[in-house]
Amino acid sequence: MKINTREANLNDLAVLLEFEQGVINFERPFDPTLKEGKISYYDIEAMITADAVFVVVAVSDDVVIGSGYAQIENGKPYLKHKAYAYLGFMFVEENSRGKGVNKLIIDALNQWISARGIDEVRLDVYVDNPGAIRAYEKAGFKGHLLNMRMSLGKK
Repeated sequence: MKINTREANLNDLAVLLEFEQGVINFERPFDPTLKEGKISYYDIEAMITADAVFVVVAVSDDVVIGSGYAQIENGKPYLKHKAYAYLGFMFVEENSRGKGVNKLIIDALNQWISARGIDEVRLDVYVDNPGAIRAYEKAGFKGHLLNMRMSLGKK
């Protein structure tokens, strides 16, 4: 099976909206703060057409099997980097997992990021998701900051 990556386009919107729900459903067990029912994380159509966002899809036999995006963000004034790229919307359909698709997506995103002169790349991952943590570590990421939370409301 040959897998390629390419920039997403508006023809991919329907499958990317399905992938978004796949991301949300996968993350629900890790995040008790998510609302019940159908929710949305992204405005995917706007992301596809934005200059500071690069949405990439992985394709096998003309079928989209994975996605991810990089978005250029301004760095904080106290940091060494003036800008960084934030990665998100990392999704690989279930039958294609474990085949290096996520790494191909990250490589394509990193190429786009580097072409813009940016060398700082960040992403968020749930601390209780060791599979995702391992996948990102294999791609070169290291733990940096642990975001903690607590609820003072109902349990």
